[in-house]
Amino acid sequence: MDADVIIIGSGAGGGTIARALAEAGLNILILERGDYLPREWGNWDARTVFAEHRYHTDEQWRDQDGKPFSPVTGYHVGGNTKFYGAAVLRRREKDFHPRQHRDGVTPAWPIRYADLAPFYDQAEGWYFTHGTAGSDPTEPPRNPYPYPPFPHEEDVALVDKALREMGLHPFPLPLALHRLEDDPQHSPCVRCPTCDGFPCMLHAKSDAEVCGIAPALRHSGVRLLTGQRVRRLQSSSDGCRVESVETDQGRFSAHLVVLAAGAVNSAALLLASANKQHPQGLANRSDQVGRNYMCHLNSACMAIKPGRENRTIFQKTLAINDFYNDSGDADYPYPLGHIQSLGKITPALLHAQQPLLPIPASAWTASHSVDWWLTTEDLPDPDNRVTLDPDGDIRLYWNPKNRESHQRLCRKWRQILHQAGFFAVFFQPMDISATAHQVGTCRFGKDPTTSVLDPFCKAHDLDNLYVVDASFMPSISAVNPSLTIIANALRVGAQISARFATGTP
Repeated sequence: MDADVIIIGSGAGGGTIARALAEAGLNILILERGDYLPREWGNWDARTVFAEHRYHTDEQWRDQDGKPFSPVTGYHVGGNTKFYGAAVLRRREKDFHPRQHRDGVTPAWPIRYADLAPFYDQAEGWYFTHGTAGSDPTEPPRNPYPYPPFPHEEDVALVDKALREMGLHPFPLPLALHRLEDDPQHSPCVRCPTCDGFPCMLHAKSDAEVCGIAPALRHSGVRLLTGQRVRRLQSSSDGCRVESVETDQGRFSAHLVVLAAGAVNSAALLLASANKQHPQGLANRSDQVGRNYMCHLNSACMAIKPGRENRTIFQKTLAINDFYNDSGDADYPYPLGHIQSLGKITPALLHAQQPLLPIPASAWTASHSVDWWLTTEDLPDPDNRVTLDPDGDIRLYWNPKNRESHQRLCRKWRQILHQAGFFAVFFQPMDISATAHQVGTCRFGKDPTTSVLDPFCKAHDLDNLYVVDASFMPSISAVNPSLTIIANALRVGAQISARFATGTP
């Protein structure tokens, strides 16, 4: 055996469970398809990140019609947390139960919020999370945050005040950043404008490299191999175990294998591992591998106030959940979603995204805007799925649900912003290429005929295969999935550690 545990992928799930198992004293081999993200000036350059896409993969996937597209994803140590906005919210208690939406009902989870709550606490501690307990009226019961909330700058504070005067309930957005507000001189985070969507040159963002992989590698029993794209998982002759992990560089074996390549790539790898014992793909006796792909219905929003220049540097500090559980309209008794402030759209960033817009127009618009991110829950659908084309390329079928709810959320937010004094409000919906919030594809559950994984995220069909990225989620909720991925990886890590402690790996 090359290790006690092989972990495939080093993002939110893989990086976190690597640290958890390292602290349990296990011998771990981490296989990462990419390399360390280069630390260079381009990390903070809008054109490099958003126009040239230097740090994103150049591979192409196909949509349901066979049309190629470039997914906005990358392969690095730390995975896509290198680029996330570090907004880390817990799922609401109701998100673990069936929830009625306009386009259907979400399935119940095989665990409840209380099962995950202590691991949410641990995750927030490991990832330097800032916030204020009790400020969000929809949040579940919780302990205090490890760090105080990020204070609003002047223009964000004015919006916060205006929302409260309308009877709404804005709250400080929980953020995973290593910021020492009472000691800014020695703080890793400097509240820069290149955080949301950018990699952090200061390693102040609480990503999976900084908070997972780096601490794991301080243990002598942990190895990380980069440039190792896993091509296939080979099962034993009886089909009950993963016997080896085959990469384009070699073959490795371990007592347990943890898959954390992301919801799309984990499903694709299991499908590519089909053999005589598993003709539909590894762990796919239920025919559920790749199915029920979900991704949030997301829209970016720019709200323009012509008479006031927005001098905010770090804008991503405010959120609102007043329409999370209910639209507030008697004729539409369904959830709409979540709203949070976006990292400040600068003239350079707007020009990188909209190069045909004249530079003076980009400069004026960006300097007078307050920017937002709106999220509505997608619903599971077995026809929204990941498959492999005959040439081995990924095909992604996605027809998102709850479009009307998302449109209503955008309309309602436009009305609120107009009331707050913003003259013009623009929205840009995200398309199939925006895969940052990908979940589903290997849902967990108690019934092996309708789920891929058991409640501890072990494959029903194999004794030694776990999946700890967002694949396990039966529903996506309307908050960012990263903290739930991290907390669940800690929960599964505790279960795996217990298996080894009892001598039954």
